[in-house]
Amino acid sequence: MSEFRLPLRVYYEDTDSGGVVYHANYLKFMERCRCEWLAHLGFDVATLEKQGTQFVVREMHIQLHQPARLFDSLQVSCQALQVGKVKLQLEQAIYNQKQLLCEARIKLATLDSSSFKLAAMPESLRCALQQE
Repeated sequence: MSEFRLPLRVYYEDTDSGGVVYHANYLKFMERCRCEWLAHLGFDVATLEKQGTQFVVREMHIQLHQPARLFDSLQVSCQALQVGKVKLQLEQAIYNQKQLLCEARIKLATLDSSSFKLAAMPESLRCALQQE
């Protein structure tokens, strides 16, 4: 499955007083990348939710290697590793130039938006994710 990349720039709001990206913001960058990846595939997360489907993070393993700093130009990647009826496993990474800063394995599940119970993702979405 192919890799999607999103360019991001680090701003003041992303850093601590030393100009280093606060660790929780890497998760925000990855979430932003996942939303843009789905939009790139033709699936807006707000529309999916209105239609009764939403993604939740079930598990995440993250490794921080190097810090990102104020005004760095980053690349955040997202790639599907496994696509099931309810579960989606991804690999994500954040780079500054070619230097790996952070990497994560993320397991998502799809829920019914009204009941918050596990539910199969729409077939069209699952097919698009498998083809990507």
